[in-house]
Amino acid sequence: MKITLGTGNEHKVFEINTIVKSLGFDNIDFVPAPKGFNPIEDGDSFEDNSFIKAKEASLMTGMISLADDSGLCIEALNGAPGLYSARYAGSQDEKIARVLNELDGIDNRKAKFVCSMTLVDKDGNILHRTKGECHGQIIKERKGVNGFGYDPIFLPDGYDITLAEMTEEGKNSISHRGRALRAMLEFVDKL
Repeated sequence: MKITLGTGNEHKVFEINTIVKSLGFDNIDFVPAPKGFNPIEDGDSFEDNSFIKAKEASLMTGMISLADDSGLCIEALNGAPGLYSARYAGSQDEKIARVLNELDGIDNRKAKFVCSMTLVDKDGNILHRTKGECHGQIIKERKGVNGFGYDPIFLPDGYDITLAEMTEEGKNSISHRGRALRAMLEFVDKL
């Protein structure tokens, strides 16, 4: 079964297909959204934005489509960067620097990654939704070179290494996206 993934992020397509195969779902293959895919993410929640992207992908391709919206929510920053995680600053280095600067001198460093996924039919109607979270802390300096985004400053609960210090397989086993995707695959496998 081929499903369009509502994203222009090639790393996300690779990551999701890697998780799918590692879980033994060899019958499901996610393909990237076509060129020109650029929906306006103006929802009020991760759920809203995942639906906007999934619907746009299905209408462009006429295929069942899946999209996610995810972000980092930091307790001491009232949930920021949240919905604006991808747009919190210019480059990824600047995003990390901004978070570390805003948390300077703050003891409460609790944070979580949140991922909402929406699966729609070929006409953009919702078939299923899932959500995954990964709880942890924001550390004071970057560690690790794997992963992407805020991974170098996120220390998951129960671990002594950041997401960026983990193998791809290790990260996918505990990540917000991995958790949401596993729940989604259980539904997709029954279609």
